[in-house]
Amino acid sequence: MPYNSLQDFVQVLERAGELKRIQYPVKAELEIAEIADRVMKTNGPALLFENVTGKPMPLLINAFGSMKRMALALGVDDVESIASEIDKLIRTKPPKGFKDKMALLGQLAKLAAIPPKMVSQGECQEVIERDPDLGILPVLTCWPGDAGPFITLPMVFSKDPKSGTRNVGLYRMQVFDKRTTGMHWHLHKVGARHYQQQKEKSGRMELAVCLGGDPAMIYAATAPLPPQIDEILFTGFLRKKGVELVKGVTVDIEVPANSDIVIEGYVDPAEPLRREGPFGDHTGFYSLADDYPAFHVTCITHKNNPIYPTTIVGRAPMEDAYLGKTTERLFLPLLRVTLPEIVDMNLPVHGVFHNLALISIKKDYPAHARKVMHALWGLGQMMFTKTLIFRR
Repeated sequence: MPYNSLQDFVQVLERAGELKRIQYPVKAELEIAEIADRVMKTNGPALLFENVTGKPMPLLINAFGSMKRMALALGVDDVESIASEIDKLIRTKPPKGFKDKMALLGQLAKLAAIPPKMVSQGECQEVIERDPDLGILPVLTCWPGDAGPFITLPMVFSKDPKSGTRNVGLYRMQVFDKRTTGMHWHLHKVGARHYQQQKEKSGRMELAVCLGGDPAMIYAATAPLPPQIDEILFTGFLRKKGVELVKGVTVDIEVPANSDIVIEGYVDPAEPLRREGPFGDHTGFYSLADDYPAFHVTCITHKNNPIYPTTIVGRAPMEDAYLGKTTERLFLPLLRVTLPEIVDMNLPVHGVFHNLALISIKKDYPAHARKVMHALWGLGQMMFTKTLIFRR
């Protein structure tokens, strides 16, 4: 079931008994994170803080904090059903008879509905702030040692300067002042690649940062998709309906029309990098400060009644554990395309996902596990896995 808004998802969570509203005034600096940390570690519900001190909009956190809520976010009863659908698509064979052709026609009809659609107007632009101030957002300072407040659940839209192809990634953003943030691009990320390519040209690199909207889009931004797969198209597959896009107000970037908040702006490769961090990270330790590009805000647009979605990361278990486990299940069929001997895998939450992987394989010959081991280290973010344990 596709959601028309983050508000729709909140209502579904509430009807399912998976959300608590907090009307008592709370602070975005450390207080919300302290409450959320305790709730996450006790398998508690999603939290909607409706009275964030000094901020005009409510804040949603822990919305993805269980496998049940992940299924609700993606509009299914169980995320394994999506994995089964992906597996079925991968295994689709050329039709041999009329019955096979009709079955394939049904599959193609579903896929025909998933491409994005451009629209002239979107709810994300009901309010346009041409004199932008990031201070209107209830951005969290998560941990005492953090360098400042961080936007932790942003969908960053960029374009390849050469081909024009789109990328959507989730990169944390430290707020420096009312119009400037850091852009935390690791070197292996597609956004960082676009930035490096922009260096070879001249001029600024336009970006759009989206918050909220359909939760399937938020998940897609976290997914380790190959560069050739468009996150917008993947979102259309997840929600069984194409994403409506609207052009930005001050940037030549298309954004989901149902986003709650859109922060438009640019990075300038000609500028010196800026020190970002430290940041309390998902490993349970602080990531050290380092230098990253500065993102300059040119405009903020939002719905009339937006919800600011966010998360915190830290020592497991946390909300991000369930985003990671969903990726584990959905991408297993894709791993089997390259390595059909893989039976199953488990990326334990306390292994921080890229520290430990347990792999079950169908072993056919001596050192077969070694062959799979090296193949996995060559596949995307599996390259970060420090320990691989195999069983047959």
